[in-house]
Amino acid sequence: MVIRFFMPTRFVWRTQHSFKKLVLLCFFFGWQISFAHAEATNKSLTLNAALKSAIELNPSLKAFEFRNSALSGQMQMAALKPAYELGIDAENFSGADELSGFDGAELTVSLSSVLEMGDKRAARRGIVSSSRSVIDAQRQVESLELLGEVTRRYVDALAAQEQVTLAIEANRLANEALKIVRRRAKAGAAPEAEVKRALAAASQAGLTLQSTQQQLAYLKVSLAALWGEKTPTFVTLEGDLYHFGTDIEFDSLFAKMEKNPAILIFAAEERLKDAELRVAATQSKADVSWSLGVRRFQANDDSALVAGFSMPLFSGRRNTGAVSAARAQRNEIYVQKEVALLSMHTQLFRAFHNRKQAILAAETLQSTIIPALRDALKETQTAYERGRYGYLDYVSARQELLNAQRTLIEAAASALTYGAEIEQLTAEPLSSTPYSISSDFSGTVQ
Repeated sequence: MVIRFFMPTRFVWRTQHSFKKLVLLCFFFGWQISFAHAEATNKSLTLNAALKSAIELNPSLKAFEFRNSALSGQMQMAALKPAYELGIDAENFSGADELSGFDGAELTVSLSSVLEMGDKRAARRGIVSSSRSVIDAQRQVESLELLGEVTRRYVDALAAQEQVTLAIEANRLANEALKIVRRRAKAGAAPEAEVKRALAAASQAGLTLQSTQQQLAYLKVSLAALWGEKTPTFVTLEGDLYHFGTDIEFDSLFAKMEKNPAILIFAAEERLKDAELRVAATQSKADVSWSLGVRRFQANDDSALVAGFSMPLFSGRRNTGAVSAARAQRNEIYVQKEVALLSMHTQLFRAFHNRKQAILAAETLQSTIIPALRDALKETQTAYERGRYGYLDYVSARQELLNAQRTLIEAAASALTYGAEIEQLTAEPLSSTPYSISSDFSGTVQ
């Protein structure tokens, strides 16, 4: 998706390459990114600064550091060999007659352990390694979701900012209409009822402006919360709500979606299940328990070596159920992947076509409907001042223009929101050509 935001200062901001670069850096460096907190210079905020702040400061991503630390501890445990045990046995003491006291006692000091068969230690380490791959994939998925959420909230706040601008314009038009109606009433060309209606309309426009400003304030707080700010440090958001980027064919988008981390995570989970299956298979090979020691005979003051070993019988047969369960869990991953692909295909199809419809609506409103309604309002206002049209015609023309402008803002916001959803599903920016890995940002900020 390409988002360039134009405000009254005509600021242009391009995210095609910067968003691309942020995603690439996150993917190829394991999302271990350290950005300086986006400070609100000139009390304004760009989407680029919002994305950087969220990646660095959002608490949900910090949990992965602790998960990796936990896996490091698990790897240490998995690499341990079976422990050695020291045993001391005493027999034939404190009995009767010849066995009273310790005169006839037999004392044994032994060392014992277990010989693991079937390379169990390597299998345990394999589970931890595969678990780390799953966590890394989960971190990529959650980071991508966070980037998408930041973009959506930014677009919502930007649309609300446009709504405030429109509400200010509506308030100005309503007060201008009130002046015109009062002037006509003073000249005897309009009844006093029209003055009261115009006054009520102006008051209602003022209330609408206040409500829109409150909604914008809430959306700013909601956006800032993604990087841990309770009170936003920015005042305005910069950008052009009406630039929608380049269209890409659906089949191309779906091919990219199959490489989404949310799909690739199944490959990591499959490797984890394979490791668990190997661990289950190693349990079919019985471990050998051994012991070696020295026995002391107090009766004749002699010593002798003692040794022994033991192993369970029929371990392979008893472990068949565990192997079958592990294999079934691994095969379930294939089904889960197919279900996820179908679900994401439906989401992508909906977002793709809704975006196209929203863009069509916005472009039609911009190029045809709004210019026509703006001209109609001017002509109707002039005709009303000359007494050719009634007050209802004047109000209707004004309201139709304002409604069309509100619809334009909603359509533009929808197009950008659906574009952000497509980017999240494909893990790539909307562009006509695939981007390449670069060490520099190729986008520009003007």
